[in-house]
Amino acid sequence: MPPALLAASPDTCHWGFLDAALQPCLTVESGATVTIETLSGGPEVLPPAGFQVAPALHEIHARNERMLPGHILTGPVAVEGAEPGDVLEVRIEEVELGADWGFNMIRPLAGTLIDDFHETRLLNIPLDRDAMTGRLPWGLELPLRPFFGVMGVAPPPKWGRVSSIQPRAFGGNLDNKELVAGTTLFLPVFAPGALFSCGDGHAAQGDGEVCVTAIETALTGTFTLVLRKDLGFGYPRAETPDHYITMGMDPDLDQCVVRALRDMIVLLGEVAGLGPQDAYTLCSLAADLRITQTVNGCKGVHCVIAKATAHGGAGP
Repeated sequence: MPPALLAASPDTCHWGFLDAALQPCLTVESGATVTIETLSGGPEVLPPAGFQVAPALHEIHARNERMLPGHILTGPVAVEGAEPGDVLEVRIEEVELGADWGFNMIRPLAGTLIDDFHETRLLNIPLDRDAMTGRLPWGLELPLRPFFGVMGVAPPPKWGRVSSIQPRAFGGNLDNKELVAGTTLFLPVFAPGALFSCGDGHAAQGDGEVCVTAIETALTGTFTLVLRKDLGFGYPRAETPDHYITMGMDPDLDQCVVRALRDMIVLLGEVAGLGPQDAYTLCSLAADLRITQTVNGCKGVHCVIAKATAHGGAGP
C-alpha cells in the first residue's frame, strides 16, 4: 500500500508557528508511512522566470497568515493514541528535492556576524536534481545533501502558538544536517496526537548555518511515524545507521553543550549499561560535540558517538 500523501496547500500549511490547537490535516495509525510535501520562502525570495515555482506557493502567499519571519510548515499529522509523555519515532525514509531552485539570504542584524554585513543579499541558486548539485554564483557545483530544518511535534497546549524559529524540546527548527534520509528522529510528545509538522527544506547546509539560511528549497519527505510508549525521555534524540545523537538548545552555547552531554551520558547508560562516570569518560574519549546552528535564538549543539563504540564499551 503506497504511503498517504499530504500535499502542500493553503489548507495544509501553517506559516511561522506551531500550536497544539491546530487541527490535524491527516490522522494515521502508529507505524504508518506518510509522504509530506513542503514549500519554502515568501514572495520576496521567488526566482526569476524560467524556474519551477509550485502554484501552491503563490496560493499560500496570498491566503495564509504569516508569522514573520518563520517557516512554511506542512501538517500537522496526528498519530492515533499518542499522549503527552510518549515519544514519536520519526523514521526519515526518503528526502527528495521538490524544486529546481533554492535561495540563500543574508540580512542585516541577523546571523552569526550581526555587525559585519549591512545589506540584504539574495541568491537564487539553480539545483540539478540529476547531479544533486547546486550552482553557486562563482561557479562552484556544491554537492547537495537535503534534509528538513524543521521537524517537530506540537508544543505543550498551555504555551499556545509559538514561533517556528526557536528549536525547543518539541523539536522544531533543529537545523541538524545529520537528519538526512535513513536516519531517525525521536521527539517527546506534549499534546494528544503528537501533531507532527515539517518544513524548512534545506538542499545543503554547514554546521552553524551562519548567515541564517542554508540553500532553502522545497522538499518532499517520506516518514514512518511510530508511537513509542516504552520510551520516557523529554528531549529530542536521533540515530543514524552508525551513530547516536543527543541535542541541546539554548541561547547560550555552553548550556547547549551541557544539555547534549548530559543526555548522552544518560543514553549510554540506557544502551550500554555504563555508569555515569564511565559514560562521562567515554564521551571525553570518543564523542564529538558539534555546533548545530548559531542563528535561531536558541542555538544548538549535538553530541555524536558511534554505536560500535558505545556498545563496545558496555560493562558486564
